[in-house]
Amino acid sequence: MGGGIGSIILIVVMFVALYFFMIRPQKKQEREVNNMRNNLQVGDEITTIGGIIGKIVSIKEETLMIETGHDRTKIRILKTAVRQVDVKAEDAQD
Repeated sequence: MGGGIGSIILIVVMFVALYFFMIRPQKKQEREVNNMRNNLQVGDEITTIGGIIGKIVSIKEETLMIETGHDRTKIRILKTAVRQVDVKAEDAQD
């Protein structure tokens, strides 16, 4: 009888450890990425998941228009394709 309770406690402890070491950090990272994507501004320099680097020239609901290269080629991408913001618009103006 005592071994059954010990097994249940061990399983509960394993699930708690799984939550704190895997699920919780992943949820935190997802929140940070969503926050970054929701705070994009015109003028930010970004890098996409595919490695394209450009400057945001317009923002619509779920898409961005970015300029790349010296010839200012414009590309429309999804917000979810943004990996990181390299230079914020307000930092670039300083």
